[in-house]
Amino acid sequence: QVQLVESGGGLVQPGGSLRLSCAASGRTFSSYGMGWFRQAPGKERVFVAAASRSGGSTYYADSVKGRFTISRDNTKNTVYLQMNSLKPEDTAVYYCAATTGYYLNFQGYGYWGQGTQVTVSS
Repeated sequence: QVQLVESGGGLVQPGGSLRLSCAASGRTFSSYGMGWFRQAPGKERVFVAAASRSGGSTYYADSVKGRFTISRDNTKNTVYLQMNSLKPEDTAVYYCAATTGYYLNFQGYGYWGQGTQVTVSS
């Protein structure tokens, strides 16, 4: 199993940047595909970004493409989400997740962090 702990959320003005981090426990981090999801108030949780086990392949939701970057450091058991040009509609609780399956099978993510709040507001 893997345990995930997110950090880095907060309040930021529109157009600003934040970097989220997700630290994973265990020694097999590189065997997990990693993803970020978000849930806005009153809405379902949706996919944001994902990275393959090596980090060499990534994929983004259209709503964040060109603004967000997912990366991972397998030596530090950590995955990141760099968020630039933030918009009020990016406001949500952001969750880190891990899967032992294909990283683009969004229903396959079985391990989740507790979430971190991101609020974009002036």
